Amino acid sequence: MRTIDWVVGAVGGADGQPSPGAVVIVDQTALPHEVRHLTLTDVDDLVGAVRRLAVRGAPALGAAGAVGVLLAVQQARDEGWDDATLHDAVARVRAARPTAVNLAWGVDRVAARLPDGLAAVEAEARAVLAEDVTANRAMAERGADLLDALCGRDDQATPSGLRVHTHCNAGALACVEVGTALGVVRAVHSRGRLARVYADETRPLLQGARLTAWELAEMGADYRVVVDGAGPSLIARGLVDAVVVGADRIAANGDVANKIGTYPLALAAARAGVPFVVAAPESTVDPATPDGGSIEIEDRDPDEVLTFAGHAVAPPGARAVNPAFDVTPADLVTAIVTEARVVCTAQGDRPG
Repeated sequence: MRTIDWVVGAVGGADGQPSPGAVVIVDQTALPHEVRHLTLTDVDDLVGAVRRLAVRGAPALGAAGAVGVLLAVQQARDEGWDDATLHDAVARVRAARPTAVNLAWGVDRVAARLPDGLAAVEAEARAVLAEDVTANRAMAERGADLLDALCGRDDQATPSGLRVHTHCNAGALACVEVGTALGVVRAVHSRGRLARVYADETRPLLQGARLTAWELAEMGADYRVVVDGAGPSLIARGLVDAVVVGADRIAANGDVANKIGTYPLALAAARAGVPFVVAAPESTVDPATPDGGSIEIEDRDPDEVLTFAGHAVAPPGARAVNPAFDVTPADLVTAIVTEARVVCTAQGDRPG
């Protein structure tokens, strides 16, 4: 099952006309109760799906940017758009969410093929999808190797396997397939080296409780969902051997932007002497962003905090601050694992 894909024939064509393609996504707002697929044939529908987190996760957003350009070109052809309208549509896709660099990266990579026509745009978009899968598989094995090295393959402190803590969702649902941080966990599990996963619920939208727990159950892994505030305490109590998270943007100096709540885990891991590992594709490394202070942090609707399942959980008139991400400084990151390399930022290595 792919989280996001370009599917020809997902919608019917007119008589005598080829069946058009469409973006097909797993609607992550419906999980874990329903596995629902959405077929998107309009740029505005794709932008809306990105903004309401029906598709989310940095690599999946890169794929969304890639197929979003393809969708815009197809819509331009079918509806007779001029160049200005097409470029405006591409820009709307690129700006749908600001923090994850992968979205803009996917748009820019495929948009560079616009002068070459629809076939070239489609080929480039499909290449982005395929490369994401290949990268995640390589990253998963590299990350599992790193955890073996950091935590000790035969360490008597963990005779029954590794106890891994993760935050938000960086699994197959955050990518085209496989996953980044959870891909590493999956590789550890496949080697018989995984004892337990602690998955933060990830307030306020519960991507950990809804999505990561669902993926871990499908994997057959032993896991526990914990409230975000409990994560640092579990690390301090010696219940965690390694923290493994994804990233939405990695600055040139190694600072890492990830889902809000990641930074406290890094602080706790540093205090406890526990490895804090970031797994992300090379496309998440942004050499144009010098450090974490230069990363735009997305602020989301306060109602995500003030309500739950449509019901108010705070008094009338209450206000909230709802940053979607935080920044973990490079010196708190033991290593960044990509499909191509391991960067030890705590030792002064720079990924950008």
